Amino acid sequence: MIFETHAHYDDEKFDGDRAALLASLPAKGIERVINVGAEYQGCLDSVELAETYHHVYAAIGIHPSNISDLTEEVFDWLWEKSAWEKTVAIGEIGLDYYWDKEPAVQQAQREAFVRQLKLAKETGLPVIIHSRDAAEDTMRLMKEQHAEQIPGVVHCYSYSKEMAREFVKMGYYIGVGGVVTFKNAKKLKETVADLGLEHILLETDCPYMAPEPHRGSRNDSTNIPYVVQTISQLTGQDPQTVEAITWENACRLFPKVKC
Repeated sequence: MIFETHAHYDDEKFDGDRAALLASLPAKGIERVINVGAEYQGCLDSVELAETYHHVYAAIGIHPSNISDLTEEVFDWLWEKSAWEKTVAIGEIGLDYYWDKEPAVQQAQREAFVRQLKLAKETGLPVIIHSRDAAEDTMRLMKEQHAEQIPGVVHCYSYSKEMAREFVKMGYYIGVGGVVTFKNAKKLKETVADLGLEHILLETDCPYMAPEPHRGSRNDSTNIPYVVQTISQLTGQDPQTVEAITWENACRLFPKVKC
């Protein structure tokens, strides 16, 4: 059984076959899916998908590149909807300095990140963290907000194995998807080999980040076995063990999911 911890099936790239694809996943071994909001509409759509499919759950939060969505009205909605039985995380939230280089924008990202970390702490939900080209500030803010008291995962991990160890010390998991299959993904491969399975979650970030041999095409959860195979090779564990331990990890991090 595979637990897909990070998907975006609300994306328009799935408009043509969303219902059929999502309905087919359990029969293909994808037993649980967390659909992750990145903007307000994506959060609304994630909730709707979770209402429609028994194996789909919702994460709600505002991505750093969409912080203009984080109005007081939207924040109140996040607070209210966090109590819903199928809302299992606050995310994806964090910092992205790759796309946003203006100092004022980066400051606004930091403020939105902190506010949503506090929301997670107050509601008792784990967080799904997006961090790109912002390792130092991400770690600093997490430490300032005592993120060791807020369970979570660093999604689509892209930093060093040394930085990963620091996140793990805080109790965080590392999200691993299709990038680990890329030939040039040296840092991520080193991180997976260094950490072992106990700190890893499976994800796709679909429709993005399709693994080899489908790199560049639309991604979906049925491609996770390629990720599993690479993790198996890097950790010396058989694919069934990779699936079993990452399943247990995800169920532990997201206790509102019925495992």
